Amino acid sequence: MDWFNRPDVTTVCEKAQFRVSELSAIIEGLLDNPLLHDILVRGEVTNYTHHARGHRYFSLSEKGGGNTAAVIKCVMWRSDAERLSFNPSEGMEVIVSGTVRAYAPHGSYQLQVKEIRKAGLGEKFLLLEQWKKQLACEGCFSLERKRCLPAFPSRVGVVTSETGAVIHDIRTVVGRRYPLEIIISPTAVQGEQAHREIAIAITRLAGMVDVVIVARGGGSFEDLFPFNHPDVVRAIVACPVPVVSAIGHEVDVTLSDLAADLRAATPSAAAELVVPDRLVLTVRLQELKSQLNASLQARVVWAQDQVSDLRDRLRPQRFCRKIEERKQNLADLSDRLERAFSNRLEHEHLLLKEMNTALDSRNPLAVLARGYCVAEKQGVIVRSADAITKGDNMNIRFYNGSSLVTVEQVDHERDL
Repeated sequence: MDWFNRPDVTTVCEKAQFRVSELSAIIEGLLDNPLLHDILVRGEVTNYTHHARGHRYFSLSEKGGGNTAAVIKCVMWRSDAERLSFNPSEGMEVIVSGTVRAYAPHGSYQLQVKEIRKAGLGEKFLLLEQWKKQLACEGCFSLERKRCLPAFPSRVGVVTSETGAVIHDIRTVVGRRYPLEIIISPTAVQGEQAHREIAIAITRLAGMVDVVIVARGGGSFEDLFPFNHPDVVRAIVACPVPVVSAIGHEVDVTLSDLAADLRAATPSAAAELVVPDRLVLTVRLQELKSQLNASLQARVVWAQDQVSDLRDRLRPQRFCRKIEERKQNLADLSDRLERAFSNRLEHEHLLLKEMNTALDSRNPLAVLARGYCVAEKQGVIVRSADAITKGDNMNIRFYNGSSLVTVEQVDHERDL
């Protein structure tokens, strides 16, 4: 549609003849402008209709001079309307966020609304986002710092209004489930200065209770706004004991809910979270008691069996029989040991005798005893006749002595 920006567009439009569909397409193209996307529009709700299929149809009007009024038709599809936290009504001043779209079948345009909020709250929404970013940077919403609730608290602190139904609901639930002392730290729960009182009420309970419930009933965004204040959030974070938040309805989420150690949908649900159910505990105790009794009985039966066995083993007849059995086993072992020792000794004797015989057969003296002798010349055994000459002195060794002789004649084998 860039041609609409040409200087001669007026002339072209005056002379051109358009079909209805063509003109509708041109209008739709003109409205498809980024300036008309995701815009905020403020006005009074009129002709509001809640369709059976969940869509919302209404008009936004702005009164001008006299009786004239500027009006724009609006539609909010069911997927977006399901997120509404309130029901718009005739004459209510609101701020809507949406995009202008052309509806060719009717030759009209309308504002497709994505979000509706009450007028006057825009500044607070912006302030809320600013606080949320600031407190997130401080780590107030960090999961690492969140604590577990005590299993069996002795005192519960409640920060709420003294006159509302919240404290009555909490007392009823606690009294039914697990009666204990409830300490009320009263405070205003709405108003311009309510955040100061709420923060002081939380701090007041330090050292007095084991867990704190910060609660109030349902209300509008404006009513719940004090629980978004940084003073309240920081007081929850600084509280030395776990804090449970139960503020507004389940769909309402405040910064206090994000900072609390645990969030409950309602004050009654918060009371159920902080105290155990004595009926459940009683049933559990009975189960443990039954398990303990069964375990003790089994242990007693086992001990009785052990004592009976020991008693049987220590009876005189059985004891004497065991001794006789041990004696017989000892005698058998002794006989086996003696036989084994005798056999081993005889075997060693035979082995020694064989070794002596072998040594005797290799003893030089035994050879000499058979009539041989050993001739030595100057301490060296003479092994051949070539090693001696006439006149040599030799020592002749016999098996039982020796004799010194002088060689008078040498006969070689070849001369024999």
